[in-house]
Amino acid sequence: MNGHFQITTVRLRLRQWRDSDRADFARLTADPEVMAFFPATLSRDESDALVTRLQDLIADNGFGFWAVELLESGECIGFIGLHEVLDLPCGPGIEIGWRLARAHWGKGYATEGALAARDFAFAQLDLDELIALAVVANFPSRAVMTRIGMTDTGRNFAHPRIAADSPLSEHVLYSLQKSDYEQLEKAGTAIVEWISTN
Repeated sequence: MNGHFQITTVRLRLRQWRDSDRADFARLTADPEVMAFFPATLSRDESDALVTRLQDLIADNGFGFWAVELLESGECIGFIGLHEVLDLPCGPGIEIGWRLARAHWGKGYATEGALAARDFAFAQLDLDELIALAVVANFPSRAVMTRIGMTDTGRNFAHPRIAADSPLSEHVLYSLQKSDYEQLEKAGTAIVEWISTN
C-alpha cells in the first residue's frame, strides 16, 4: 500500500504516531484502570516500544492501531484502529480495537473512531469479515462492538499468551461480515472519511 492513511471524524483524527505522543500514551498504559483487562500495566520503556511497533506496522501496511488525536486540542488520547491477527485461535484475520485514556471514557470517542475504522476496513481494505476480541468481562468494549454492528460469534477462546487459570484468559470473539456491513451502508450508517498521506 502506498503511503499510509489518516482518518478524520467529527471530533477525532486517527493518524500515524508521533514522538510527541509517547508521554501521553505512557500515562495511559501505566493506569491500572485502563489496563484492567490486560495482564499488567506497562513501564515507560515498554510503552515506548509498543508505540514503535505500532508506528512500524502503520508504515508497512498503511493502517494499524492509529494514534487518536482530539481535533479540538491536538491531545493524543490513545489508539483506535485495525490489526492483523495471525497467531491467535481466531486468526488469521483483521481485528478492530481501541484503548483510550480514562479521562476520555464515556464521551463516545471509542464508538466514533471505531465506526470510521470499520468503514475504512470494508471500503478501503475490501475485507470479507472484521473481527474483535476482548476478555469476557470487558463489557464496555463489548458494548462498543455491538454499537458498530458486530455480533458475538459464541466462539470463545483461551488467549495463548495469558495463563490458563487467569480470569483474563477467556476471550469473546465478535464479527461483522461484509454482507451485513453492506446492509448498514444501505441504511445510511456508514461514515467513511479519510485522506491518504505519504
